[in-house]
Amino acid sequence: MHSIWIVSRRELSAYFTSPLAYIFIVIFLALAGGLTFFFGAWLDRGQADLQVFFIYHPYLYLFLIPAVGMRLWAEERKSGTIEFLLTLPVTTGQIVLGKFLAAWVFAGIALALTFPMWLTVNYLGAPDNGIILAAYIGSWLVAGGFLALSSCVSALTKNQVVAFVLASAVCFVFMMSGVEIIQSFFRAWTPQVFVESVAELSFLTNFTEIARGVIDIRDIVFFLSVIGVALFVNTAIVEAKKGV
Repeated sequence: MHSIWIVSRRELSAYFTSPLAYIFIVIFLALAGGLTFFFGAWLDRGQADLQVFFIYHPYLYLFLIPAVGMRLWAEERKSGTIEFLLTLPVTTGQIVLGKFLAAWVFAGIALALTFPMWLTVNYLGAPDNGIILAAYIGSWLVAGGFLALSSCVSALTKNQVVAFVLASAVCFVFMMSGVEIIQSFFRAWTPQVFVESVAELSFLTNFTEIARGVIDIRDIVFFLSVIGVALFVNTAIVEAKKGV
């Protein structure tokens, strides 16, 4: 854990020594607020909740999280610092986990900075704060899942733009697999069991349940499983590409 902490601290400090962190935070806060107030007509709804606020988070993460994750390994490989990093007295798995946790904490900081929305809804009405807290947890888990997938894709290439495009595509597939238009495509030629399995992989479906305040252990396990599998594959890719 000490080695993971050192790697995470190094990575997290690197975010805030470059404009990337501040650009990401400003864009995320601006888009989250703009979508909530203008497209979601939050004040006109007359309801003391943040459902409209959280419903846009997966779509924001679809483009913003790959922008964070694309640099995790692609930049290391392009600059050649990955060779030095892998010679440190830490395992590849510890490095992968440390870099991921730093990025996930960074995403959590950006998410936490939306707290004025929570304060505002409590000022205007009497919301169910338990549901809001559950939605925040669900939103952070979605960010973690997208980050793990983006980190995995980033390890495949030295080009950050390629990593961003591929990561966005992979995240899109995982997010929309439960949508009816995707389901109808598979339903036409695959067994119903397979169709249901594809639907269970949807980030959107699992997040929606949590955002409603229904914290099902299956949804938590789903996100943690995706993160775990993606990080395992990430470690295998880094090991396979040593010296390449």
